[in-house]
Amino acid sequence: MSIEKIDRVRLGQDGPEVGVQGFGAMGISEFYGDTDEGAARDTLEATVEAGVTLIDTADIYGQGANETFLAPFVAAHRDEITLATKFSIERRADDPHYRGVRNDAPYIRQAVEASLRRLNVDVIDLYYMHRRNPDVPLAESVGAMGELVAAGKVKYLGLSEVTGAELREAHAVHPITAVQSEWSLFSRDVELSLIGAAAELGVGIVPYSPLGRGFLTGSFADASKELGGGDFRQSQPRFTGDNAKANAALLEPVHKIAAAHGATAAQVALAWVQQRAEVHGLSAVVPIPGTRKRTRLLENTGATRLRLTSDELALLEPIAGEVKGDRYPDMSSTSAARE
Repeated sequence: MSIEKIDRVRLGQDGPEVGVQGFGAMGISEFYGDTDEGAARDTLEATVEAGVTLIDTADIYGQGANETFLAPFVAAHRDEITLATKFSIERRADDPHYRGVRNDAPYIRQAVEASLRRLNVDVIDLYYMHRRNPDVPLAESVGAMGELVAAGKVKYLGLSEVTGAELREAHAVHPITAVQSEWSLFSRDVELSLIGAAAELGVGIVPYSPLGRGFLTGSFADASKELGGGDFRQSQPRFTGDNAKANAALLEPVHKIAAAHGATAAQVALAWVQQRAEVHGLSAVVPIPGTRKRTRLLENTGATRLRLTSDELALLEPIAGEVKGDRYPDMSSTSAARE
């Protein structure tokens, strides 16, 4: 049975043309419990069949294992996909909880070589700075990233979790194609300053966790009670205890709208994110939901064909303001902490 391909859009003013929905590969390696490798590879094949061409990974996922896992898929479909990866979050083998942030030029040069090797490619299509270390001048970081473009190791540059002011500063050093940040019905920090700057500069937005790490789909109501060991959602404040109970009640309008369209809650949440482009005058909004199942991948791409009415958007508007709990236990490395 043939799969209907999604539409395409240009990511950023001068960026690559990609499917209007991308794929986040993080969960294949860790964070969300055990992975069935065969199912994960089948899901990756389904991305190409459905026209999902922006494939997103990072060197931190599985401490490089995610990039290595993707390498055979990338080799088989190199001309069909836009490959994105990220640097800057440093981990330590002797301390599983350690997360450092490195933005200095020597580290960037080291990180790109390691990613190129693990991915087994000559060039990375879109290279993001995963988190910002305010102690390192943006001119140094983005300047070093720009050198990678000049050397032919990277085609386009991206940032993640930055403010509007930081995007403007970085863009003045070297053109930024896209910014990746959390954006969903539950998380709208990016609207404080980033979205206005991106619209002004013609920078594309790549929302990660557009499904609220699965919570918006209704697949779980309390991470501490329903999710297995090794699932990092158990440590996220909004998904456990009283916060989770309060937040689950916020999903009522999502389910109501889904029923009216014969759609799923996931599709409504994704359609809301996709329609942000016209709401905010952005050149492109390309969310990257992740999944390890072909059926979920096709469910997600179906959302690109769902159009929410103005009345439905109005019903969904208040949700984010009523969410209980932060996105992370430690919000210090997010853009919200620097607004």
